[in-house]
Amino acid sequence: MTPPNAPEDKALADAEGSQSAVLSCVLDTPPLVTLSKRNDFLKAARARRQGTSSFLLQGRKRDATEPATGIRVGYTCSKKVGNAVARNHAKRRLREAARFVLPELGRDGWDYVLIGKKNDTSARPFDLLLKDLRYALRKVHGDAQ
Repeated sequence: MTPPNAPEDKALADAEGSQSAVLSCVLDTPPLVTLSKRNDFLKAARARRQGTSSFLLQGRKRDATEPATGIRVGYTCSKKVGNAVARNHAKRRLREAARFVLPELGRDGWDYVLIGKKNDTSARPFDLLLKDLRYALRKVHGDAQ
């Protein structure tokens, strides 16, 4: 039992404050939805694309006939990347990079497809992978820089 004159736990108070800040930040960003239908991947393949050292990004703004809320993202790696273990490793890295960057730079109503490259997606340092994704998003959106 805590004595009545014990000081408050500052770490606990700080953690509660930071959790509410993170929660409010998360609620403001549009949700990431994973693409699962082949047709959505094919539409993205006909749209804008930007290659980087570690992957290829395809992005398109959805039509007025499609649901325009949220950011949809898909991940793919061909057999050129390697066996199933190598492909899954590359896709996990792409998924995690998208989780970090897309809520901040992705646009609501857009579809993105990240395509892994042989050896490069798995071997590239993660901070450079994030930098590549930020660069590719700026290029796909047509932002100057």
